[in-house]
Amino acid sequence: MTAAAIWRTTALTQGLERIPDQVGYLVISDGAVLASSGDLENDEQTAAVLSELVGTACGLRLQRGHDPPFKRLSVVFGEHSLLVTISGQKLFVVKRQNHVQEPVTV
Repeated sequence: MTAAAIWRTTALTQGLERIPDQVGYLVISDGAVLASSGDLENDEQTAAVLSELVGTACGLRLQRGHDPPFKRLSVVFGEHSLLVTISGQKLFVVKRQNHVQEPVTV
């Protein structure tokens, strides 16, 4: 990997590794994985599914315009969540560990 490629990857992922409870991330552009780490390292299947999900969600526009109708999309599972942020032509996906709290009984 060249120094320029390393710098571009670092610029793409700056801040993603500092998100609390994150266990992996993906940076996706046009369905291709530009950067990845942790549980999502080189996970092209998840990248494809999330790209399709975002495309479907963008088709649910209430108002016409060029910008996506949302900036963030959360997919919540029992033990973890996938948090998708749209910025420019890229999708930034972070897999976060959920803190499941037991219900309080009184």
